[in-house]
Amino acid sequence: SGPELRGGNIDLAAIQAPTEVENRHTKIVCTLGPACWDVPMLEKLIDAGMSVARFNFSHGDHEGHKACLDRLREAASNKGVHVAVLLDTKGPEIRSGFFADGAKSINLVKGETLTLTTDYAFKGSAQKLACSYPSLPKSVNPGQKILVADGSLVLTVLSCDEAKGEVETRIDNNASIGERKNMNLPGVVVDLPTLTEKDISDIKDWGCKNKV
Repeated sequence: SGPELRGGNIDLAAIQAPTEVENRHTKIVCTLGPACWDVPMLEKLIDAGMSVARFNFSHGDHEGHKACLDRLREAASNKGVHVAVLLDTKGPEIRSGFFADGAKSINLVKGETLTLTTDYAFKGSAQKLACSYPSLPKSVNPGQKILVADGSLVLTVLSCDEAKGEVETRIDNNASIGERKNMNLPGVVVDLPTLTEKDISDIKDWGCKNKV
């Protein structure tokens, strides 16, 4: 009959059966937020197999995260288990800018050109958009891709003008985006610090002080 295919012994009954936590080798990371950060819900997450509680420092403040950490430790103590704590720093970021005339979104059309400017005070439109990364014109080259809003918008670099602080791009797909969307530069070593001042503060003033 030949060797058994990987996963061939898994059926619906096995998937729906209660998890034997003591025999489980997979670690489950849960991001904590308002929907699951009270003690009873944290206890349910622990019962369901939560191994690591992720604290997302892109949002919230030290006081709010500390209150959640206290509740997590209370829930873990109630259950008699250890739950690891993951401090996920915000890190450096590149974002698009704001729009002119109070617009909440702009529609971008495949094949048209879009100019990116490093003047972050510029209020943008479907023709020109601000970018928070000052070194953009010297970091990218013609032919490279720029991904915006989690990749929902793809731009191809056409030309770079360091003197003007601008990059001319071609829009590769139809898209509608809002203000301050994340921007990624695949394959580019960006000229940004690995740890921002906020990250260092979050680690020193929250993580270390709370024995994370």
